Amino acid sequence: MSKKTLSCKACFAYGEKDVRVELRELEYDENDVLVKVERGGICGSDIHYYQHGRAGMSVLKHPMVVGHEFVGTVSQAPAGSALRVGQRVAVNPSQPCNHCQYCLAGKQNLCATMRFMGSAQFNPHVNGGFSEYVVATEQQCIPYRDNVAPQVMAFAEPLAVAIHAVNVAGTLVGKRVLVIGAGPIGCLILAAARSAGASELVASDVSDRCLTLARQMGATATFNPLNEGSAAPYQENKGYFDVVFEASGSPAAIASTVALARPAGTVVQVGMGANSVDYPVMPMLVKEIRWVGSFRFVDEFTTAVKWLQDGRIDPLPLLSGEYPPEAIENALIAAADKNLSSKVQIRF
Repeated sequence: MSKKTLSCKACFAYGEKDVRVELRELEYDENDVLVKVERGGICGSDIHYYQHGRAGMSVLKHPMVVGHEFVGTVSQAPAGSALRVGQRVAVNPSQPCNHCQYCLAGKQNLCATMRFMGSAQFNPHVNGGFSEYVVATEQQCIPYRDNVAPQVMAFAEPLAVAIHAVNVAGTLVGKRVLVIGAGPIGCLILAAARSAGASELVASDVSDRCLTLARQMGATATFNPLNEGSAAPYQENKGYFDVVFEASGSPAAIASTVALARPAGTVVQVGMGANSVDYPVMPMLVKEIRWVGSFRFVDEFTTAVKWLQDGRIDPLPLLSGEYPPEAIENALIAAADKNLSSKVQIRF
């Protein structure tokens, strides 16, 4: 099978404070889907690769194209594919093996050999989507209507994370819900929880700017835990909330979930900032609180595309900046400044 080569511009992370826009030679063949990228959203992991040369345990060992929240149009589709040239698609960055015990059990997000785009977990790294063109499989490409703005659909990946967290929590119909951390993921969890039937949605954050966004995304009330006594009404009578989503990763915030959740309540851990915390185990135990992790997503990516396409969720209040690829460093610096930015996108 003959290989084709395409030269295109891409955003590479080389190491700490070292990102470059360079030409890459992209190889593909007739069985691949070639996607011309339109938009990409900057995620926390992209910021970490820039700031530290690593994201958690994934350390850059060679230059890697960053970005895993992106959409584009089909430039080439395999023969017999349901995709057509010119069709707009959201690209699922997940590439699970589909034959391990977790994949076969429908838990592809837990695949031990997951090839996640824009990740340095394995060596060689898996290049991401901040590139004029990317190569993908047909299964990764979820079509959406041409009349949906790409800046809206570029939220599909983080919205999928939010919907997965809601699914992990169980039914939210009529439930009282707290979201701690009103960044992009926390705000999308608010929107997803509202769509899933929550009756009361409270957001907590140390940033008043983020709390304003939380109200735009569906919060019925907000509080800043730095304001003395602001959380006290929710801690009375052994806790108030049926479900608490912890989306900040702050050790103090994680510990606070036990006092805020009602007995037999559920805490869903989404934030990834802390490896260890001083956790109130005894109160958690006597209240029989269910503490469960939520990681990435499975088929929620397709659900996210549908919800955005149908206007069920409007993510645009979270869009705080747009940059060309040549300004990737400025974009990453802006995205890291939580006093100014929520979601920053790269437009190709």
